Formats: sequence, structure tokens, C-alpha cells
Amino acid sequence: MNVKQFVKQHRGDWKALEDLLGTLRKKKNITGSSIDQFNRLYQKAAQNLSYSQTYFPNEEVTDYLNGLVSKSHNLLYKDQVSSGKQVRHFFSTTFIGLLLEQWKFVILAMALFTIGALGAFLSVVNDSLHLYSILPPEMSQGVDPGNLGKSDGQVESSIMSAGIMTNNIKVAFLAFAGGVTFGLLTVYMLIYNGIIVGALAAVFWHQGMSYEFWAYIVPHGMIELTAIFIAGGAGLLMGYKLFVPGRFTRGYQLKEQAKRSVQLLLGTIPLFVIAGTIEGFITPAAIPLTAKYMVALLTVIGLILYMIVGKLRLNKAILH
Repeated sequence: MNVKQFVKQHRGDWKALEDLLGTLRKKKNITGSSIDQFNRLYQKAAQNLSYSQTYFPNEEVTDYLNGLVSKSHNLLYKDQVSSGKQVRHFFSTTFIGLLLEQWKFVILAMALFTIGALGAFLSVVNDSLHLYSILPPEMSQGVDPGNLGKSDGQVESSIMSAGIMTNNIKVAFLAFAGGVTFGLLTVYMLIYNGIIVGALAAVFWHQGMSYEFWAYIVPHGMIELTAIFIAGGAGLLMGYKLFVPGRFTRGYQLKEQAKRSVQLLLGTIPLFVIAGTIEGFITPAAIPLTAKYMVALLTVIGLILYMIVGKLRLNKAILH
């Protein structure tokens, strides 16, 4: 693609972004759709700038895009001065914007996990011996529904919490990093982790202990799985752009999409900290199973409120 083709292909979006800049600065006739459009066009212009800097560094279009992106950035982040504010703004606003933009890949990650979980569950339900061919030997041989809850209140919670957080972040990182394998490793990680959960759920179903089993999974699992799906979605996004680079080179897509995927991965860290804390302190606590389910419900409500507040802050950042 030469510079004339590049300009012809994207100038309509650049003009639309310029028009939106004027509208948002005047704070007149602003709607939710115009804010969403601004986010989309700003992200696209930033990608165009990166491409132009790589392939047309000495052309006028690069200077033009640099100014357009700078003005858009200043409108969106003009209040973010200190590093502390930038960190808070990232987790409260920027991360939510990225998540809303790439939600399809997050849903796809959840679907892959669910496929693995359902497949393993149905297999073990049909024949409990399938557990030993599905799970690693050390895991399948260590499953004993009769021991569930017997160690409540006896675990060194702080050590357990740290270990759990480390393991979960490792899983999320592998799911994210799998994007460089065209997403194949990411797909494997998501399906495999789903298989583990599904197979274990089937074992407890056979023993009539599904209520007890899920009481020890959902308190931390709602946040933990959400974080893994986001990290997996980041890996799938990167893998998709490598597999279907479109008009750009795979090298450019890797460079560009890796930035956004890394931001999505970083946004999951607080979620893993919360999930690990719950899994280390609340899940093994000697409290009624109903209370564990209540914690799960509160985590779901918290996630929903986090998304709603983040979306409102994103809109407010543009309006002001």
C-alpha cells in the first residue's frame, strides 16, 4: 500500500474524528453513540499513526495524524497529570474501554472454556473411569469428595493465597502469550482449564455433592474466571490479527495488537489479587456454604458495578 492509497482508504474516518473533536469540545449535541464512535475512531487513528510512522515517516500524513491523535488524546486524558492519577485512570476507565472494545474475544474465550468443561463433565458423568484418562494422574488420584470441607479453618491462608495468585496469574499469562502462536496455545489453555473444572464437577455430581463442590468454587471463581477470560481474550485478539492480518503485515499487527493485549492483561491483575485473597481466606474458612454462595453473589454484583461505573467514567472523561 502506498501513501496515496493509505490516505484515500482512511481519510473518511480521520475527517469524522475531526468533526467529533469539534462537537465534544463545544459539549453540544453529545450522545452515547457519539462518545462510542469517538473511542473507536481515536483507537483507529492511533493505529493509523503507528503504521504511518513505520512506512511513511517523512510524509505529511504522518505529521497530520500525529496532531490528530494528540488532540484526541488530550481531550480524553487532559486531567491525567500525575502517575498516580494515570494508574487510577487506567484501571477505572481505560481498561474498561479496552474491554468493551474487545468484548467479542472475551466471550469467545469463555465459550472455549465452556466447551471444554461441558465435554469433560458429560464424559465423566457417562463413565466415572474417564476421569483417569482426562486429568493428570496426580490430580485424578487425589480427588476425594469425602474430604471436601474437612480442612476448613486449618489452612495457612496467607501462604495459600499467595500461591493461588501466582498460579492463576501464570495461567492467565500463558493464555495471553499464546497469542503469538496464532492463538493456538491460548485455545488449548482455555479448553484444558475448562476440562479440569468440568471433570471435577462430574466427580462430585456422582457423589450427590454438587452443591458443596460449587460452594468451594464460585466465591473466588467468578472473579478468577472473568480475569482468565479477559487474558485469554487478549491472546485470541493477538492470534486473530496474526492469522488474519488484513491489509497490514503480520509484524505490524503483532507490534500494534500486543500493546492493547498487554493492557488487557495488566487490567486483570487486581482481579487476580481479589480472587486469590478470597480463595485463600474465605473459600477454606469454616463458614456455612450459604455464606460462600453469598460471597459469590457479591463478587458478581461488584463486577457488574465496576463495569457500569467504568463506562460512566469513560463517557465523563470525554465530555469534560
